[in-house]
Amino acid sequence: MRPLAGFALALALVTAIPVVSRSHGASTGSPVTTARPASRAPATPAAADAFRTVMRAASRSRGHALVPAPSPVTPTAAPATLRPRWTTARLNVWRAPGESAGLLTVLDTVEKVAATGKVRGQWAEIAWKDRTAWVRKAYLSPTKPRATAALTAPAGVSGAPCPDGSGLESGLQPNTVKTYRAVCAAFPSVSRWGGRSGSGGNHGAGLALDVMCTGSLGDAISAWVRAHASALGVSEVIWAQHIWTVQRSSEGWRAMPDRGSTTANHYDHVHVSLYGG
Repeated sequence: MRPLAGFALALALVTAIPVVSRSHGASTGSPVTTARPASRAPATPAAADAFRTVMRAASRSRGHALVPAPSPVTPTAAPATLRPRWTTARLNVWRAPGESAGLLTVLDTVEKVAATGKVRGQWAEIAWKDRTAWVRKAYLSPTKPRATAALTAPAGVSGAPCPDGSGLESGLQPNTVKTYRAVCAAFPSVSRWGGRSGSGGNHGAGLALDVMCTGSLGDAISAWVRAHASALGVSEVIWAQHIWTVQRSSEGWRAMPDRGSTTANHYDHVHVSLYGG
């Protein structure tokens, strides 16, 4: 009789506990409040076991299982901040970091772009129109380059002898002499040149000119020679590890492999090759 009495006592305790819940029309995530049972435990072990059994049954029948708290939501990462940059030379824009990806356009010198901050080796990503694209990061500057006298060189082509003298002209072909005199007149700050040499190739044939310069002056000279390529008889220009040729002029500057030194990579001079004439 004692187990039965214990079960009756547990049932009486359960029915006396008030249960408060929201209406059944509430959403799945709505909280459910259940009053705490009386703090006093049943008097006997048998009654305690019966009490726990009845509590589990009551919980299942009334659907008052506890609803787990929703997992915290991870905030969406803020979009990358675009950084203003300026081109320091005419710059090819590629679909992906590599020249095999396809050329999109060629940017002018001192043109403002928006860099995303993403870099892969020597390539930097920029925002371009409605997509992203890639350029050589070496030709992006965080500050706008200043205009110099070299950037505003005269548009005409001069044929007057260079004040530096005509010693360089010995052994040069007519178009090479013409280019030497024109660049000398347009950029009087240049004081060192390279002409014919015994190295073979265009230099050995008198069909190449080296204009010794660095930085923004080299940018300006290479751009000026390209702009006057037809009048001067230019076939190719090499500057800062990039090459431009008449045959592939629509591609703009094309990157060249690393040759191991500043001079070999043409960072200290603009090389101009010419057609004979």
